[in-house]
Amino acid sequence: MKQRTSEAKTLRNTQCGQTVTVMRLTGSGAIKRRIMDMGLTKGTQVYVRKVAPLGDPVEVTVRGYELSIRKADAEMIEVS
Repeated sequence: MKQRTSEAKTLRNTQCGQTVTVMRLTGSGAIKRRIMDMGLTKGTQVYVRKVAPLGDPVEVTVRGYELSIRKADAEMIEVS
């Protein structure tokens, strides 16, 4: 199994105003299922709308609706 490198781009370290594509989810079990249920699946386009002053939460637009994601959850979403 491939190990995630420290330079992998995640939703957490994406700049405001960027549109990215979900490449993979690194979480497992219930956390991964919850993220997928919110519409964040492989190949989905995500627009980063806002980031709170302390970085938590991150507000994104995905599949036509706005979604706020915790910093810890955004770290599990690898994007390109």
